[in-house]
Amino acid sequence: MGDVAYQSEALHYQVAVGETVVFVDPEGQSHEALVTCIFDRGDGHTPPSVNVVYGSRDPKAEDQYGRQLERSTSVVHRSQQAARGLYWSEAPEAL
Repeated sequence: MGDVAYQSEALHYQVAVGETVVFVDPEGQSHEALVTCIFDRGDGHTPPSVNVVYGSRDPKAEDQYGRQLERSTSVVHRSQQAARGLYWSEAPEAL
């Protein structure tokens, strides 16, 4: 599995497994998401990719346990994504 935590003093990026981030899906919708895995690129200059899990916004995606979960893997940081979605960010950056 990936790293448990990542911190870059120079770039001011910090994320750890179990922390909440903002995940922006391919349609540009923001979701509060939980980091489940971190993939450190090891160069100290590039923020890590992460795996995230978040609650479905589809009202039909519900079962006896509540709202079903959705997952996204190998999600890049906002600073590494040119498209309007499919990235993670710390909450203040995404708003």
